[in-house]
Amino acid sequence: MTPAPPPTGRPATPSLPLSGRPTPPSLVLSGRPAPPSLVLAAHGTRSREGERTLAALAGAVRRARPGVRVELAYLEISSPPLPAVLAAAPGPVVVVPLLLAGGYHLHVDLPAVVAAHRPGAVVADRLGPHDLLTAALAGRLAQAGLRAGDAVVLGAAGSSDPAGLADVRAAARLLSARLARPVTAAFVSSGSPSLGEALARARSPRVAVASYLLAPGFFHARLRDSGADVVSAPLGPAPGVADLVWLRYDAAVRARPDGPGSRAVSPALASRPVTPYAPATGSM
Repeated sequence: MTPAPPPTGRPATPSLPLSGRPTPPSLVLSGRPAPPSLVLAAHGTRSREGERTLAALAGAVRRARPGVRVELAYLEISSPPLPAVLAAAPGPVVVVPLLLAGGYHLHVDLPAVVAAHRPGAVVADRLGPHDLLTAALAGRLAQAGLRAGDAVVLGAAGSSDPAGLADVRAAARLLSARLARPVTAAFVSSGSPSLGEALARARSPRVAVASYLLAPGFFHARLRDSGADVVSAPLGPAPGVADLVWLRYDAAVRARPDGPGSRAVSPALASRPVTPYAPATGSM
């Protein structure tokens, strides 16, 4: 029998995930168990600028912790689709929703997709409300030209879920405390007051809208075209947003129960019924 050739001492070439990025070298060479992969679950958008902004946010997340595999995926419209990314990700997986508030996508769409395609994954909590988002909102307003006497409206997409609307109103209270002035939460699609109503009620010569959105797209275009004097850019990769993603990831890892096939979700997700996944038609 011919003896097998001696090993070369080189690690095996890691397989490529859907993103085309190999496993970080530190995970291949360290000999330690790899930390759970992070899958960033975004809604999806028809806006190319929106997709570029979310990709920039994912890049900021990767740079903050290069020893963890990070994948960006979408619930609908954009690619790569979340089901395929979940199915291809190696090892344990933590899903962090790129969602600023509760609502249908957080409580129904996302848990259904995870249950169908990666039932062992841990689903982290939504991003907001949080002080890191408050700081990012204040920074975006300053960049847009906020003045001392401006009225401020926190402009959000809206939701049919009262808990989602409550999240946005809580974010408005945090921003109000940060700016030391009243901040009204207003909604583009579903929720009261509407953006138009909030702008009409403003009692200052100028009105600034803080965009409570992660990326450009349909909803930011509505904010931009609202007639407000100042409209801030979406949060995207603003300072602090990537840090918040890792805070949600770490909390989910700590909550991960031992044993194969188990799945931990946030209390908000666990308390909601899950229905079969059906793509919606909306976009950012």
